Amino acid sequence: MIAGGHSNLTFLVTDANGRRLVLRRPPLAHGLASAHDMAREHRIITALHRSAVPVPMTLGLCEDSDINGAPFYVMDYVAGHVLRDVASAEQLLTEQSRARASESLADTLAAIHHVDLDAVGLSDLGRHEDYVARQLRRWYGQWEQQRTRDLDLIDNVHHELVANLPEQGPATIVHGDYRLDNTMVDDDGNVCAVLDWEICTLGDPLADIAMLAVYWTGPTDEQSAWESGATTATGFWNRHQLIERYAATSNRDLGDFDVYLAFANWKLACILEGVYARYLGGALGERDTAELEPFKRQVDAAATAAATLLNLI
Repeated sequence: MIAGGHSNLTFLVTDANGRRLVLRRPPLAHGLASAHDMAREHRIITALHRSAVPVPMTLGLCEDSDINGAPFYVMDYVAGHVLRDVASAEQLLTEQSRARASESLADTLAAIHHVDLDAVGLSDLGRHEDYVARQLRRWYGQWEQQRTRDLDLIDNVHHELVANLPEQGPATIVHGDYRLDNTMVDDDGNVCAVLDWEICTLGDPLADIAMLAVYWTGPTDEQSAWESGATTATGFWNRHQLIERYAATSNRDLGDFDVYLAFANWKLACILEGVYARYLGGALGERDTAELEPFKRQVDAAATAAATLLNLI
């Protein structure tokens, strides 16, 4: 297995001719059912192969659960690096390549948001309007169902965002979980594949760059609520450089970006609380209580960051 957990499961397989392929199927313990729709994910990647967005070529979809226990699809194997921590970033990329990875990550996100929906056949992938409002309803519902404790900051930020929603421009593809370790980069740092499209939809592109900014902590940045540290390695850009590159490449006015950053932090808190709750319930395997503390800490940090950006504390 290449990757697993609460995301879709990814397996490296070899066919009778020795060709390496990748198989994707839902996790053993489902979270959001809509996030594990294999036919939908297969459709998105297949469509994007006709665009400038780097994705693997899909080879087939099987929706018969009798074959493999669940629907699945198969795609080409792409050689590259998934950078999840500082050690792998320093081992696999030079400082120059880490800078290039920063640039390429911003440029690739701009490319995702520039995809012509009609040309690739994805204009009906989802609703075009009110993306942030839809996300607030969805994730607040998840919070209500899965929260492990009362956390007033989540409620307060939700109410504030609902009352002050940013005006959305024309809809684009929104990846929904775009970050360094959901891509593959080559030895030079170029993004060679964007992965994990399970929560992709249509909506507000500024929500995507805000999520990337929340996931990102550069070498001299203040630590974000997301504690994955790969991008703290020397050579990676700082957060503001990443945002500025995206703004320049996409030619988008980021407007009141603090509202989007608040939304992204709030969403991250809801996502991590769900993972934390499922671990506590044993759905994702038994874990020692001490191992789960980082989830709780990151939820609290993300909620605090969101409230601070909205001047609620």
